[in-house]
Amino acid sequence: MKWTKQRLNDFFFCLGLVAVVVMMLTFDISFIELWQHLCHAGYWLIPILGIWIIIYGINALAWWVIIKSDIDDNEHVSLSRIYSLTITGYALNYATPVGGLGGEPYRILELSKDISTQHATSSVILYVMMHFFAHFWFWFTSILLYIGLAIFGYVPMTTTLSILFCVAIVFCLIAFYLFSKGYREGLVVKTLRWLGHIPGLKKWSARFIERHTESLHNIDNQIAALHNQDKRSFYTSLSLEYLARIVQSLEVMFTLLLFGIDNGGDMWGLTLTFFQSILILSFTTLLANLIGFLPMQLGVQEGGFVISTAVLGLSAALGIFVGIICRVREIVWIAIGLLLMKISPKQT
Repeated sequence: MKWTKQRLNDFFFCLGLVAVVVMMLTFDISFIELWQHLCHAGYWLIPILGIWIIIYGINALAWWVIIKSDIDDNEHVSLSRIYSLTITGYALNYATPVGGLGGEPYRILELSKDISTQHATSSVILYVMMHFFAHFWFWFTSILLYIGLAIFGYVPMTTTLSILFCVAIVFCLIAFYLFSKGYREGLVVKTLRWLGHIPGLKKWSARFIERHTESLHNIDNQIAALHNQDKRSFYTSLSLEYLARIVQSLEVMFTLLLFGIDNGGDMWGLTLTFFQSILILSFTTLLANLIGFLPMQLGVQEGGFVISTAVLGLSAALGIFVGIICRVREIVWIAIGLLLMKISPKQT
């Protein structure tokens, strides 16, 4: 079993490494232009890269809260171990198609070395649900923020935007209902049964459920237990994941300040710039997640930044620059995540 897990570890490592090489060779701009952008960013690259130490720390804490509420008294995993797996998991998610194809199986594989496979699986599923649940709350509150700023004339509001926001609000409300239902009743067995309706997967789904019925129901019970029995851990984890999105907005804000966009530079001006950063990040991540089947959302993220900045009345050049800097940051942190796969301790 150890040999098999090590081979899988090597597979994930090679998969991420190939993705990084491909991304480096398929940049939309030449390396000369890329170097010019990096030189323009200058020392601002330090906080742009460094802020992710905090963001990943918040993500790890949100996952750790779930794990602590889920495991038995005789099981133990340290926060530093979770921090390492968080960085590596996100690195694989960035580098592979369909977010979660690489990162989540890898987290389960590695965490099962520290705790039971059932607890590792349920905690990873719960964290992924929490991550997306927080995203929907981030998008929902960002729409309300935009409407509030539009009322006072700080951002434009058109008929098209009004319609899109109404559709997005309904979409978020439906998602809130589905997530709540999943948290109350579990969703693993239901998801597998739903997969059985896809042509070619019916027999596989039925066999898998039949062979692992007890384990699958236990995982669903553990998922439901967090929301039904440990609401403090549930809302703590959700709040931390939401906070991570807010802190991530600082990355965009640093780039706006680099371009001299500070809305006057006083306290309200900087606050308004931060609000703009939240909106840019929110709209861009929404677009990137809608088209999440592309590795690192090739071209989607950059396009999302361009569209988001244009909606706020900012230049398209700024959106392109923000997208490029964020892409460089992703490549750096993917490399760090892959490195951690080989040097991080397996048991702490």
